Amino acid sequence: MGLKGKMIGQTEIKGAGGDVFHDIISRRPHHLTNMSPVKVKGFTLINGGLGTVGSVICWNYTHEGKEKIGKQIIEDVDEVKQSVRFKMIEGDLMELYKSFIITYHVDKEGDYNLVTWTLEYEKLNENTPHPGTLLDFFLHMVEDIEAHHLKEA
Repeated sequence: MGLKGKMIGQTEIKGAGGDVFHDIISRRPHHLTNMSPVKVKGFTLINGGLGTVGSVICWNYTHEGKEKIGKQIIEDVDEVKQSVRFKMIEGDLMELYKSFIITYHVDKEGDYNLVTWTLEYEKLNENTPHPGTLLDFFLHMVEDIEAHHLKEA
């Protein structure tokens, strides 16, 4: 098994939830602290603008019961595909991985919306775990956003 890997996970989000999800992640990520407070503890825009390529973002989050931090740069935003690609540049993940890229996109067909997360990574060594629990983190965060949105609707 090599050091490079790719993990993909999908989850459905109901109704217009795909539009809401993309809007929150790309333009209103600071709302995640209210929508998914167990996972997302804080958000800081370091440089640039929300949803803008080249912007640098810092996250405080809880993963596997531990407080963590991650700094990322937005590499790509596609409004048509409702996708954003983030490259990790500092933080806890960079202590385990040489490179780590997080991408999501929303597929829509009528009332059916599917959020797909893709994690592309290169482990520092063979002992570094695959990021399966982090993929679960993102999939469950979608459920938190959906539950919050449906409660408000």
